[in-house]
Amino acid sequence: MKYSREKYHRRSIRMRSYDYSNPGAYFVTICTWQKECMFGHIVDGEMRLNEFGAVLNECWNRLVNHYFHIELDECIIMPNHMHFIINIVDTVGAGFKPAPTMTSRKRHGLPEIVRALKTFSSKQINVIRTTQGRPVWQRNYYERVIRNEKELFQIREYIQNNPRQWDLDKENPGNMQT
Repeated sequence: MKYSREKYHRRSIRMRSYDYSNPGAYFVTICTWQKECMFGHIVDGEMRLNEFGAVLNECWNRLVNHYFHIELDECIIMPNHMHFIINIVDTVGAGFKPAPTMTSRKRHGLPEIVRALKTFSSKQINVIRTTQGRPVWQRNYYERVIRNEKELFQIREYIQNNPRQWDLDKENPGNMQT
């Protein structure tokens, strides 16, 4: 059988030559390994987190303790995926110089921040389920640079409404075609 580079080559969905550590708002979706529903259930259009979902929520909220240059925006943890908006901010205000302690801090980009969220949550979830090294997340993730206020509003609305749309969601295993 002939190897096809096109068939097996992973293509990046990221914008070419864009610096993902630039200040701005980013919409991200990360999916669980093999779309396993592991973070809870949708009940009457509302997400009910289980123990693993609570761990993920805690890891999300603690990101600001590890990355000084981010702000957490809208977020929803679904049974087998997570949507969120993260803002990378310019830590130097108009006319202000950063404190000397900040000069040694590295400004990480979106890929590092997503990697950290996936790593922190995977380690804690695997401790709970006693499955060290077992994948929790798919290898890649979807991201979009949010370009304006209208788009930001629409994505926030999409995230907020996501649990009510679960019955129609393509990530819902009950909707997947075999």
